[in-house]
Amino acid sequence: MRNHPQAVMMFAAGFGTRMKTLTQDRPKPMIPVAGRPLIDHALTLAEEIAPARIVANLHYKPETLERHLAARGVTCLLEIPEILETGGGLRNALSVLGDGPVFTMNTDAIWQGPNPLQLLAHAWEPERMDALLIGIPPEQALGHKSEGDFTLGSDGCLSRGPGLIFGGVQIIKTELLAGIPEKIFSLNLLWDRMLAREALHGLRYPGQWCDVGHPEGIALAESLLERSDV
Repeated sequence: MRNHPQAVMMFAAGFGTRMKTLTQDRPKPMIPVAGRPLIDHALTLAEEIAPARIVANLHYKPETLERHLAARGVTCLLEIPEILETGGGLRNALSVLGDGPVFTMNTDAIWQGPNPLQLLAHAWEPERMDALLIGIPPEQALGHKSEGDFTLGSDGCLSRGPGLIFGGVQIIKTELLAGIPEKIFSLNLLWDRMLAREALHGLRYPGQWCDVGHPEGIALAESLLERSDV
């Protein structure tokens, strides 16, 4: 089995309820940000690392999004009749993603700084890591009020607690998914098993990050992108 990720899983199936009326006629990934669909900002990051394949899960109002992604060479998996959440969605995609670890990324954030996928690839140590998550210091996060999801230890291991906000991008091994009986579940269940093995690791992001999961995040993200173009 290969030890380094060659595929990217993009999570694009959510209902986007925090976006309120903006998602009445479209899925959240198709909301425009700085003149481009929100998902295109994530897709550009994925394409920069030239993976063997990019896969996206779809559920809510999928037709337009599926056409848009297919034109970019993305393999789309429609989750019906139920949305499977992140853990179930990843497991459902394994036959397409292939063996070994994969990148996963949320599609509702804007990044200013180095490509987070490239940073993870350079820091990945499969002999001691089950997963490597990008963490955002709260003072570098826009549109997201939180003290953090994880505490980063001096050895690079994560524990639950304040310190870093999960930025939605990681490298993760998938073997432990087979032991989770639920069909619909969050990746938090998988992380808990990795935490118990002291194999959940984190990487501090050096740039800025903006949560675009709510309407106010759009203007914040566009302002961030304008500053990055200066």
